[in-house]
Amino acid sequence: MARLARFLRNLLIAATIAAAATWLISLFWLAIGGGDLPLHGWIALLIGSFGTVGLAWVLMGLAFRSHREGWDDRVDNSLDPGREDFDKDDRR
Repeated sequence: MARLARFLRNLLIAATIAAAATWLISLFWLAIGGGDLPLHGWIALLIGSFGTVGLAWVLMGLAFRSHREGWDDRVDNSLDPGREDFDKDDRR
């Protein structure tokens, strides 16, 4: 139960910092004379945001799957310039 409370507290802190940063950036945008975002700008912003999150999700999923299935262990490092004394008997 304490882990959940700590997680929720940290999540609340992160959300508060993100909201404050967004508010300060919007104040700065208005101070330099930035205008409203048109409909096409909102559409591009949403597609870019969801596309970035989706791409990060897929790439992290592939990294976890690769690690879980052992693909990282089967890499041949014989051509690695840092391994001068590579012996073929050292392979797994």
